[in-house]
Amino acid sequence: MQTVPPATPDWRNLNVLARRLEPPRAERFPYADEASARAGDPGRSAYVRRLSGAWRFRYAEHPDDAPDGFARPDFDDADWDAIPVPSNWQLHGYGRPHYTSCPYPFLIDPPDVPDTPVGCYRTAFTVPDGWAGRDVRLLFGGVDSAFHVWVNGKPAGYAQGSHYASEFRISEFLAPGDNVLAVKVYQWSVGSYLESQDKWRMSGIFRDVWLIAEPGEMHIRDIAVTTAFPDGYGESLLGVRVHLSGKAGRTARLRIRLLDEQRREVLQAECARTLEFDDGDTIAEFVETVRSPRLWTAETPNLYRLLVALTDEDGRVLEVKGANVGFRDIRVENGLFLVNGRPVKLKGVNRNEFDPKLGFVTTPESMRRDIELMKRHNLNAVRLSHYPNDIRWLDLCDRYGLYVIDEADLETHGFHFAGDESFLSNHPDWTAAYLQRATRMVEQDKNHPCIIMWSLGNESGCGRNHDAMADWIRQADPTRPIHYERAYDAPIADVVSRMYPSVDLLIEEGKKPDPRPFLMVEYGHAMGNAVGNLKEYWDAVYASPRLLGGLIWEWADQGIERTAPDGTACYAYGGDFGEEPHSGSFCLDGLLFPDRTVKAGILELKKIIEPVHAAAFDPETGRLTVRNRYDFRTLEHLDGGWTLYRDGEPVRSGRLPRLKTPPGGEETVRIPYADGPLAGPGEYWVHVRFTLREEELWAPAGHEVAWADLPVAAASADPKAGAAAAGGRPKSAPATAGGGHARTAAAAEADGPAKPLVLVREGRHFGIAGESADGPFTLRFDARGGAAEAWLSRGVPLITAGPKINLWRAPIDNDVHLKKQWMAAGYHRLTTQPKRVAAEMAGDGEVRIETESLLGARGHPPAFRTKLVCRIRPDGAAVVEAELVPCREDLPPLPRFGIELRMPGRFDRFAWFGRGPHECYADRKESGKLGIYAGTVQDQFVPYIRPQENGNKADVRWAEVTDAEGYGLRFAGDRPLNVSAHHYSTEDMTASSHVHLLTRLNETIVKIDAAQSGIGNHSCGDAPLLEAYKIKAEALRFSVAIRPVHPDRPRTR
Repeated sequence: MQTVPPATPDWRNLNVLARRLEPPRAERFPYADEASARAGDPGRSAYVRRLSGAWRFRYAEHPDDAPDGFARPDFDDADWDAIPVPSNWQLHGYGRPHYTSCPYPFLIDPPDVPDTPVGCYRTAFTVPDGWAGRDVRLLFGGVDSAFHVWVNGKPAGYAQGSHYASEFRISEFLAPGDNVLAVKVYQWSVGSYLESQDKWRMSGIFRDVWLIAEPGEMHIRDIAVTTAFPDGYGESLLGVRVHLSGKAGRTARLRIRLLDEQRREVLQAECARTLEFDDGDTIAEFVETVRSPRLWTAETPNLYRLLVALTDEDGRVLEVKGANVGFRDIRVENGLFLVNGRPVKLKGVNRNEFDPKLGFVTTPESMRRDIELMKRHNLNAVRLSHYPNDIRWLDLCDRYGLYVIDEADLETHGFHFAGDESFLSNHPDWTAAYLQRATRMVEQDKNHPCIIMWSLGNESGCGRNHDAMADWIRQADPTRPIHYERAYDAPIADVVSRMYPSVDLLIEEGKKPDPRPFLMVEYGHAMGNAVGNLKEYWDAVYASPRLLGGLIWEWADQGIERTAPDGTACYAYGGDFGEEPHSGSFCLDGLLFPDRTVKAGILELKKIIEPVHAAAFDPETGRLTVRNRYDFRTLEHLDGGWTLYRDGEPVRSGRLPRLKTPPGGEETVRIPYADGPLAGPGEYWVHVRFTLREEELWAPAGHEVAWADLPVAAASADPKAGAAAAGGRPKSAPATAGGGHARTAAAAEADGPAKPLVLVREGRHFGIAGESADGPFTLRFDARGGAAEAWLSRGVPLITAGPKINLWRAPIDNDVHLKKQWMAAGYHRLTTQPKRVAAEMAGDGEVRIETESLLGARGHPPAFRTKLVCRIRPDGAAVVEAELVPCREDLPPLPRFGIELRMPGRFDRFAWFGRGPHECYADRKESGKLGIYAGTVQDQFVPYIRPQENGNKADVRWAEVTDAEGYGLRFAGDRPLNVSAHHYSTEDMTASSHVHLLTRLNETIVKIDAAQSGIGNHSCGDAPLLEAYKIKAEALRFSVAIRPVHPDRPRTR
């Protein structure tokens, strides 16, 4: 007897993309009348019911292990678990989360996938009495990765494509009273080959499930809205194409109404003919003129509401559907991306739908939080990475104003490991699957004005199947350009883009004669302590009309919240669940922490892309020229104010005249900061800020949009003399500015009469004793190695070790390439070999401890010769001078150059005069406002989930580390310094995998650096750290004055 092979199951069958799946469409939710349709809230519709909630659930590791007959209405599920819908089952104890950036979590053997775990769901519902005779549909917002549906035991459909809405007609399966809905979800399916995105692999029904009841005789199947401006932007042609379905022989009427933001009627029109349904479907089209429409842009999201009402011949309303309308057009011309005829710059982010507790589930509250944060940080664009988002996100982008790149749920990056990322993209058997993912995206999202580009997916090579997608999209929607990064320069794309270009490559792209704009679709990989040299990127963008801007990767860390052994919350990343293969901490690459706490990177981005730019400032006259970098708005909606500061203290303030600067234009105003006597010598600057004049949807009145610190004087009471010294606005604070930096650090910190110092040799130690105006003090140095071992002032121990020369930092994620060079040179394990230690009384009453050493890694030749000089002054202060000279020419750039010392842990207060309040670095300090800041040492620690260098303060004039009583040390350099203070060692931060595993020391570790390597953007892509921010291994020297401070001693600010 011949054995009949078993049929290929749907989830393994490339020829079965869906069963009984309704064609994709926009505006699915019907309303009983216009009043309920106005807001667009399906919760207000009598014909929509949300089925989400607690469902019964059973998990099985293999499809054959799923309970037989579980879809039957009489199946006993009493012993099943309950699971929330929507959710991901891995976050509820079934299976495990699996993070990979691109590798498939199974063997690459298309179209076959391994036997897959499944999740079986059951719930019951009743059909409202008012739905009798209506066409009832079942709508799933998103299911990963494929699923079968049964209603009352009858097969109702099958679908794949995790991030697309799936709709099934179920009226024929319904019964009076309770109805049982059963769903079997497959973790893997043939569609998984098209979903190799950089994200966690998690499964289940992760978006809401709805029942929808359309009128039974005839209904509005779809609506397509367009706006056009054939005669300029003074009036628009509103196009409304309505696809209706009905039973043969039926007739109906159709009318449309357009309402403005205040829900006032702008137009009303009725279809000129009676609609007849001879063949079951019919099309009605409206083309109406709207005069003086308020145009939609991300800056001015003027949103209208379209209501489409279907009535019978007697005028009885059968249903009403609504759509958002934004009057705008998109064109690509001469290398420019035009919105409403004006070129725009995209200042955006890539956003995954992810919640640290809920996984793929995004609540309305979290969406509003995200969009408000984006708007408050001057962002105007978002790429849906890498799949269509929850429709409610698009509604918010319409309303709040964000440009959206909508992207097909399509990525085959895992084929890189099979040698051909384009394998499926060129395979004819997969054309239908590619096309389906394009059509479902466009048809469901087409009416949202926020969408300005369609993207064919991400990192799937480029091939014939992308051509088929692009051809279909251009036919279906000629109003929007097409984007696809992997097309590179191929004509398939209307916008050319690259991921992670270097600044040099970006500049070269700006010079090309290509008539298409160039977009950094991903840049500034925000992994850990990241997002350096944004200024250089955006200087290039603003300098070239062809450069469209860029979108940071990515919005928020994708860390999963767990509970640490001590009961506190912590975050997991790739590999923490034992999964393989995994991509480690590569998911921790956001501008925000998982809980949406901001990192310094987003503050830098906000500053760099701020819409008001201080283009020029004349400190002698106080004339400030501002440039308006909005694309559409004037500056009339902003208030401007200014404050004059001296050494961090406000002197006087005022308001700027109301600005009317046109978009792209400039305006000059005068700041009368010098119209009065100054307060004496010191460092002066004017802080200018621009805030919202009135409340906006996304922020309250007074929200700061832009600011600038403008140097006006240094070490002079005469503003004219100070202005001449300042010489305009420097890139960073001048070394001669403020607090006596023009003098030596020693002279700047000198204070009062003191007794002569006493130097003694005590065995293997040098002892120094003295008494200043602040009281007695002693220091002890190791006579063999030269290290300071003790420093007491008024009997209070101030240090436990140091200072010593310090070159190492806990590598940040962007150091991934430099780190290899650093470790090859042994920078992470440098040891000091003293060659000479000398102590002497100097002629000016100081004691000088001089130590010459070799610095290198064991087993290597010496890397550096060092000299560390500690000059102890009679007033109780010390001046530390550090010198570094390389012994070889093959040494890589340094992580940092400075000194480190340790203080007892009770010294846990930190104050500084420099940039702040957040951490700043050489190539990420534009966002740091000059001022005096204070907090605890622990406050300065930035808890990157994978520990790394953090908490640096840049351009520091002085810093203090003190205890609760006010005892401690003050640091001031011969130039602005980099300073940090931590309770964690660099060694621990280098070695630990997770921040919650760090050991807090009963010490405060203070690092004072002349320079620290830049942050850069090199954790992904090919954008190495700029040369300007590297520290060359060459002869280096700096000095810092360190003095005790006391509760009763007035500080010199």
